[in-house]
Amino acid sequence: MSTGRPPHLLYVAWGFPPSRTGGVHRALATVNAFSRDGWDVTVLTVPREVFRDVTGSDPRLESLVDPRVDVRRIPFSWPAQQTDLRSWPLVRALLPRVWATVRKRRDLRAFPEVGYGPWRFALERAALAVHDTHPVDLVVATTNPEVSVTAGTRLHETSGVPYVVDYRDAWSLHTYSGRRRHTPDSPAGRAEASSLGGAAEIWLVNEPLRRWHATAYPHLADRMHVVMNGYDQDLPPELFREPDPSEPLRFGYLGTMTRVVPLAEFVQGWRTARPGSPEVASAHAVLRGYLGYYATPDETLSAIVDDAADAGVTYRGPVSKTDVAATYAGFDVLLFLLGGGEYVTSGKVFEYMSTGLPIVSVVTPGCAASEVLAGYPRWHPAADLSPASIAKALARAADDARSPGSSALAAAARAHAGRYRRDRQLRPRLAALRDLVGAPPATPSADRPDAAGRPAPTTFGESR
Repeated sequence: MSTGRPPHLLYVAWGFPPSRTGGVHRALATVNAFSRDGWDVTVLTVPREVFRDVTGSDPRLESLVDPRVDVRRIPFSWPAQQTDLRSWPLVRALLPRVWATVRKRRDLRAFPEVGYGPWRFALERAALAVHDTHPVDLVVATTNPEVSVTAGTRLHETSGVPYVVDYRDAWSLHTYSGRRRHTPDSPAGRAEASSLGGAAEIWLVNEPLRRWHATAYPHLADRMHVVMNGYDQDLPPELFREPDPSEPLRFGYLGTMTRVVPLAEFVQGWRTARPGSPEVASAHAVLRGYLGYYATPDETLSAIVDDAADAGVTYRGPVSKTDVAATYAGFDVLLFLLGGGEYVTSGKVFEYMSTGLPIVSVVTPGCAASEVLAGYPRWHPAADLSPASIAKALARAADDARSPGSSALAAAARAHAGRYRRDRQLRPRLAALRDLVGAPPATPSADRPDAAGRPAPTTFGESR
């Protein structure tokens, strides 16, 4: 890089504020961390309307992006999600299967990823334009979609710019089933091998995922690093207080609920616990977050929640990222519900621990999140997904919340969680990447204002 200027990061993320899609918290925190470390940061993402119209958005989330970050929204077409029949071409209306087949082939010609492939061309043009006006020293692309990596591979091919592939998920591995999605000789398999082969670093969110990829690509193992999701900011301990003995306990879940979340199993366990535990019998279970991946609630999940109303289970909608801390402060016990096996961690497990509250985990046995929770002094795991096991965990957590000296337990729990703060997860990579691009070590610039004199914002938690 040229001396006398800050290093320039080009960050590519399909899901970026105001998106409320999975991984947006990781993208937000990463760009803010680079900016505070003294990098110039340019982001390539999609227009706000994509999130507003399809996946759901959190408009206040944008206020948490460091104001020094240059966010560029690259046009993105998503015909498969277009439900306005008036906008459909005639062939789609009359011959929907023919249209879908042709569209899929077109997507895959651009890049082997249905629905996202054609974004490659707009991304590559945008990356080249950024580099022409403000030379890029490093590209970090966070997946999925996987097409995000093409901005980095293009600049690497044309100008030798190094790039990082940040696998917040996985491409060839189905993280919930543990099966391969694509064979190595398939178009997707070859594309993955090519993009990983040219990467300076490959980031994985947990050790099981790193091991799987190191086995699949042993010649690249030394470039693979675990960068956990972590949490963004320590909460003020004064936000939390010991439960009022005259009030019922408040059990709370915060997160996106999908069909892989063991919601029905939790409800059965909750019903089972109530006759055997006076504390659970009088308690409320409050569910916050989106029901499904999209803006429209999932009907199956909605039915599960509605049917549990008589047992004290209520759904109170999504929470803005800016209100996450206050939401946690309104709970006495946290419910950690997660599907998936050894490759699934989730992001919210870290912020859950940072509260210092008792945590009941209702997860698939062998889930990677259990490795993260191990050692947390207020963890109450259900041994399996049976109603009896879940009921026992709920009762233990209720006793924990009511125990004398719970404030001391909370302090110990928050101290344990401190190792997972996101800035501590990113710090080694920031230093290594500065060295990679030839930039001198920098004093983190958390207080460095932008051109308008505004300080960088601080954040906590996930938008749900």
